Amino acid sequence: MTYWFDQMKEISDRKYPEQIAYLRENYGFSQAHANALVLYSRGSTTSRKYVSVDDYLRQFDDVKCETVRSIFKAMTGKYKKMDVVIAWNHPFAQIGDRYIMGVSVHQNHILLGPTRTEVLTELASDLSRYVVNKKTFKVPVDWKVDTKLMRKMVELTIKR
Repeated sequence: MTYWFDQMKEISDRKYPEQIAYLRENYGFSQAHANALVLYSRGSTTSRKYVSVDDYLRQFDDVKCETVRSIFKAMTGKYKKMDVVIAWNHPFAQIGDRYIMGVSVHQNHILLGPTRTEVLTELASDLSRYVVNKKTFKVPVDWKVDTKLMRKMVELTIKR
C-alpha cells in the first residue's frame, strides 16, 4: 500500500475526479477501488479500516468466516510464501508485493476477485457453475471450497 500512498502524494494537488481518472487510466483501477484509495488518501474517516483478517471477519457469522478461512487455506496450503493481508479494506492473498486475490463477504454470497481478471476468462469452463462478473465471481456463503480451482487461479495469476 505504501506504493499507492506515494502515488497519491504525487497527485495530491489534483481534484477528486482527476485523481480517480488518473488511477483508472494509468493503473486500471475499478471505480470502487479508485474511490477507496482517493478517499483514504484524503483522510476519510467514514469508512471502516480493518487491521487484520480476523478484524474484518468479526462482523460476520461463523459460516461465512469459516468459508473465507477455507478459501485462503486452499491457496496458502500450496503457496507457502503467500500471506493474507488487508488491502482496500478487504482480505487479500499476497505473494511478496504482488496481490493475487481479494475476497469480499456479502449477505447472500462471497465475491472472489483475482487481480488478473483474464484468469476468469481462461477458467470460464471451471467457473460455469458460478455467477461470473467482469472482475469477480460469486460463491455461496457456505461454499465447499474447490481447492483445485483456487490453486489453478493462483497459478495462472502468478504466471501473468
